[in-house]
Amino acid sequence: MKTKLVTREGYNKLKEEHDYLWNEKRPEITKIVTWAASLGDRSENADYTFNKRILRQIDRRVRFLRKLLPEITVIDYSPEQEGKVFFGAWVEIENDAGDIKTFRIVGPEEIYGDAKGYISIDSPMARALLKKEVDDEFTVNTPDGDKTWFVNSIEYDKNNNALA
Repeated sequence: MKTKLVTREGYNKLKEEHDYLWNEKRPEITKIVTWAASLGDRSENADYTFNKRILRQIDRRVRFLRKLLPEITVIDYSPEQEGKVFFGAWVEIENDAGDIKTFRIVGPEEIYGDAKGYISIDSPMARALLKKEVDDEFTVNTPDGDKTWFVNSIEYDKNNNALA
């Protein structure tokens, strides 16, 4: 089961997506479908068929967002988080080989689209990192076996906006 947490930024993006789909995209596609339907035979009408499929996709996503938004909990930055890895943290980690990774721990609904450098709180990496501090060593169980990493830095966006 997915964690029902989201950052303030992630919630705002989901809400904006809903509002755009419902208030702008859906009416635009509905006009095209209505126009294409007025042309007569719908069975061989590519405009009608294609835009009707887009309309179904929009409706499916809007239904999903309308169900999701009231169920998720927005997690804002709290000063108590400082110094340890919690939800919403930007973390830089390094392994013995010198490989460095930087990412933000967010809700599973935030890792899609243009969310570069985000990992889900439900991922093994994020779970292994929780409550760690700078210079802590931690192990992540991967399909290739256990991997050891070190925490280089932890940052929080205190304004609830993206740092990256």
